[in-house]
Amino acid sequence: MVYRVYVEKKKELANEAKGLLSEANNLLGIKNLTDVRIFNRYDAENITEELFNYAIGTVFSEPQLDIATSNISTEDATVFAVEFLPGQFDQRADSAAQCIQIISQGERPVIRSAKVYALYGNLSQKDIIDIKKYVINPVEAREAALQLPETLVTKYEIPTTVKTLDGFLSLDRAGLEQLVNDMGLAMDADDIAFCQNYFKTEGREPTVTEIRMIDTYWSDHCRHTTFLTVIDDVKFEDELLQSAYEEYIEVRKELGRTKPICLMDLATVAVKYLKEHGKLDKLDESEEINACTVKIDVDVDGVIEPWLLLFKNETHNHPTEIEPFGGAATCIGGAIRDPLSGRAYVYGAMRVTGAADPTVPVSETIPGKLPQRKIVTTAAAGYSSYGNQIGLATGIVDEIYHPGYAAKRMEIGAVIAAAPAENVSREVPAPGDIVILLGGSTGRDGIGGATGSSKAHTAQSVEQCGAEVQKGNAPEERKLQRLFRNKNATQMIKRCNDFGAGGVSVAIGELADGLEINLNAVPKKYEGLDGTEIAISESQERMAVVVEPQNVDAFLSLAAEENLQACPVAVIKEEPRLVMNWNGQKIVDISREFLNSNGADKHIIITPEAPKAFGGPVEGGFAENYKKIANDLNMCSKRGLSERFDSTIGAGTVLMPFGGKNQLTPIQAMVQKISVEKKHTDDCSLMAWGFNPFITEQSPYHGAYLAVVESVSKLIATGAEFKDVYLTFQEYFEKPGVDGKRWGKPLAALLGAFKAQKELGIGSIGGKDSMSGSFEKLDVPPTLVSFAVTTEKVKDIVSPEFKKAGNKLVMLCPIYDSDTDLPNTKSLISTFNKVTNLMREGKVVSAYTPCMGGIAEAVMKMCFGNGLGFEFEDYLSVAKIFDYSYGSFLLEVSEDIDDAISIGTVTADNKITLGTESIGLDELLGIYENKLESVYSCNIADLKTPMQNFEYKANEYPAPAVKVARPKVIIPAFPGTNCEYDSAKAMQDAGAEPEIIVINNLSASGIQSSIEKFANELKTAQMVFIPGGFSGGDEPDGSGKFITAFFRNAAIKEGVTDLLDNRDGLMCGICNGFQALIKLGLVPYGKIVDTDENCPTLTFNTIARHQSRIVRTRVASNKSPWLSLTNVGDIYNVPISHGEGRFIASEKLIKQLAQNGQIATQYVDLNGNATSDVHFNPNNSMYAIEGITSPDGRVFGKMGHSERIGNGLYKNVLGEYDIHMFEAAVKYFK
Repeated sequence: MVYRVYVEKKKELANEAKGLLSEANNLLGIKNLTDVRIFNRYDAENITEELFNYAIGTVFSEPQLDIATSNISTEDATVFAVEFLPGQFDQRADSAAQCIQIISQGERPVIRSAKVYALYGNLSQKDIIDIKKYVINPVEAREAALQLPETLVTKYEIPTTVKTLDGFLSLDRAGLEQLVNDMGLAMDADDIAFCQNYFKTEGREPTVTEIRMIDTYWSDHCRHTTFLTVIDDVKFEDELLQSAYEEYIEVRKELGRTKPICLMDLATVAVKYLKEHGKLDKLDESEEINACTVKIDVDVDGVIEPWLLLFKNETHNHPTEIEPFGGAATCIGGAIRDPLSGRAYVYGAMRVTGAADPTVPVSETIPGKLPQRKIVTTAAAGYSSYGNQIGLATGIVDEIYHPGYAAKRMEIGAVIAAAPAENVSREVPAPGDIVILLGGSTGRDGIGGATGSSKAHTAQSVEQCGAEVQKGNAPEERKLQRLFRNKNATQMIKRCNDFGAGGVSVAIGELADGLEINLNAVPKKYEGLDGTEIAISESQERMAVVVEPQNVDAFLSLAAEENLQACPVAVIKEEPRLVMNWNGQKIVDISREFLNSNGADKHIIITPEAPKAFGGPVEGGFAENYKKIANDLNMCSKRGLSERFDSTIGAGTVLMPFGGKNQLTPIQAMVQKISVEKKHTDDCSLMAWGFNPFITEQSPYHGAYLAVVESVSKLIATGAEFKDVYLTFQEYFEKPGVDGKRWGKPLAALLGAFKAQKELGIGSIGGKDSMSGSFEKLDVPPTLVSFAVTTEKVKDIVSPEFKKAGNKLVMLCPIYDSDTDLPNTKSLISTFNKVTNLMREGKVVSAYTPCMGGIAEAVMKMCFGNGLGFEFEDYLSVAKIFDYSYGSFLLEVSEDIDDAISIGTVTADNKITLGTESIGLDELLGIYENKLESVYSCNIADLKTPMQNFEYKANEYPAPAVKVARPKVIIPAFPGTNCEYDSAKAMQDAGAEPEIIVINNLSASGIQSSIEKFANELKTAQMVFIPGGFSGGDEPDGSGKFITAFFRNAAIKEGVTDLLDNRDGLMCGICNGFQALIKLGLVPYGKIVDTDENCPTLTFNTIARHQSRIVRTRVASNKSPWLSLTNVGDIYNVPISHGEGRFIASEKLIKQLAQNGQIATQYVDLNGNATSDVHFNPNNSMYAIEGITSPDGRVFGKMGHSERIGNGLYKNVLGEYDIHMFEAAVKYFK
């Protein structure tokens, strides 16, 4: 029987419905729409009625927030429902099913979810169609039926064979071309003819699987066929490009290169040249293809250890263009898996994207495209959702705006990772070795993704791309992260490859020359997949590892401990052939030599255009130009975008994305401590990016060269030394076809990058090319983004916000060569070194390297952080202030600097001045932050809700009957938990003995054993610490439900009651843990209860997005043992990162809590007062409540991540971060 429930947010909390109403009225221009109601609809099967009814109030809804009914009343409304397409991952339904299984400890029920919309008002048919078009992306979703189905079980037609292409060998050229078109292949007629010749030598017709797999293997995405096209000749129009090309040819001769000239050779030859000349000696090279890898030394608790630093950039341009949420989510998921497959722990991320103007009306959307606003906001939600869930500190988020990106979006994720060298063993697989598939199951999502991303697109083709979109499942990939941090597991791995483009065929197919794969052993999400689909599906969160046969059982056991699915699927063979078996048939049997040929050779003659002048004259006055740059899409505030991304998880963030007391000055390089898990280090990694599309569209050569200069200069400005700097490039160009001029753009850009690497002596040791940035007649701008990476000591890091009025600002700049319009190499390196020396001497307190907006943009942004003004020297011209100054450095100093150009003085007068003309900082900031406010909100109105600074001073504290020198604290790690490492480290540093317990829910027996283990460990524990994260992905539609389902189990509930009531134990929950505590009733009631509509809770932030920043919290009561080392009125900075942190309760209950000293902490402004201002109270909590306790204070829940502490963190947002709650908890037991 199928049961159904509808869940609607209470009217005052219905942010999603209000948001759609506003968008329909203002963006779509549908003024007749007067109201919108949105219901989450859940259908359930294979569940008892009793269990379903219990789940209504505990899983599907929360009585404090929702109205749950079996039927809905929608008179006078237009009603329609939306559901995911079959085969697309539905995290909401999946999490609901997992939660219910935790409660029942039985088999997992079948759950389907849909969203039901009720539209009110006098709407025309066109209005309704426009709204449906706006909310339904046909690539991932469809309109759902309104009636209750008889069953949720899908009846699949089970395929047993795959088709053989009979007659393939006899097709003529026209027939082959027709086959390419009919099958929608990415390969061309030459490639399919090449296949035909091969199968003639094999003496048989190919299977459909073989052709599909070869098409994937040879796609531009997987095999870089455009970059490998042979360049037969180049005809230049100018001397600059010709001379650079001739230099490239000379380098080839010096190195004895005999491979054909192609873009790939040009992109990689500089590194070969530098290695030949004794540079890049710290590269870690192997046959394994993972990520850029370099050897570093890390000081771990005073011991120098050999480590590996890995970094990678990844794009998902095509999938994000057609399905922004899933495309962007799997962009970062894919980027993570590359260094993860190198057995490294990924701890930092950077996101750089390209879009057209998102502020234009929806009516101006190109036919066949999603609106730019829809793409940018949904992509931001997708990337941040995945990165936040997996537990990745995203240090820089920026978006580049250019009209060309309307052709196809640019979505780049760049990540950084590290591992002890001893954890990594890279060996050549031997015959008999076993390939184990780890992680998620296989479905139809992502089929054809590699080939789809390799094509140019039209309005018609985009409509047909649904199956190409991959779906992300971040909690599953988090399990992989945990397993690959275990040295016992990684040392068994001989070789590893992640599942990205091409699925099984490429991920497993690349592990060794000879392989036999059993496709029947590959776990499936559902039945009905044929062998071809299993072979090429790009379902995410999967990894393939090669282990020796004797290690298989041990490896599978370690995977099971991490709640991770794992199974052997292939065997390494001696003969160099790729063989796939399915249902007893050999459906793929291809020689490695043929596969590695990459298809028929391609040839091109390139005719690059001469570089055009870039920059141009600066027109207008000083204040006028300042308003222009503040209002420029590329230079305005991206804070509303960036704050959606968790920037502090891992407790290693050295620089916050925005610095100063106002948190408004953006950093130029991402800086994070090397993640060493249980130990400590003062070594950190830095990553910065560089690119200006308005230069590359005029001269790809100059644009690429200056992208390298910009990325490296940002490292130097942040305190790094010009030593052991490495690059990785992202190339993104229009589909070149056979047009020599179009080919000239990537050639010119790569020549510029080649020259920059060679002259600066630094190499691009990795990268990613995407050569399909075209939509009909529109092309992306020539794009080469340079990412620069290095390491440094935390103490040497410098932040860019102005520090003190009265300090001077000086500039150091390199000489530019007049014949190239580029910095002179010797002068540039000398400038780098001088900046570093001044910093090491302590003479520089802030620094910034000018970018797109020149000195003007730099000064403006340096002012905002601490609200300091600036007065320019009178001699400076407007042109000098606003023109490009790449490779230059602005240094805030407190003393005169020899040979430096004086730019001006930092002031306290809240304005920026040149001579008699000035502009107020407040006016400038308003323009700067409001430009994208309608797209990425960050400054919602202050509702001025009632506020009060509560005070409750404790005179005494409860004491446990039994003292313990080193109390034991258990930390449960649920699917979606991501703060367990930080939490355990904070407790360990405070003197406790932490134990992380992974909750296994792969099966009913796994749940039962987890419950038994946790209940047993509870008996000997003194504390329970529920860490932060996104348990179950914060689904279904609410946080903490997975955790509450676990703790409501009778054995766990009994153990918690015993700990608190009989053994004087302590309990705390931070962020997701606090959400669980309050929904269990442990705060404020001190016991697990069934909550009702009168209980307090935490709900979605009023700003309707995730918030990540530093907030100030004031101790309102020190009644809790957790706060016994604080005084009432003490103020602590604390990182927050949450989407559901808004505390709500009745006025009566809040007054009772305050009177009893249970309101522990409140959000406060710069004056120490509780406030409803979103800049300080990030979620609009009632009475600015950040944390509360149980009646006796022994259970403490708070939103702020007080566990994210350590030396040298958050250097650009000053304050006291250690609230000493963990030390206080340990002291309580002594």
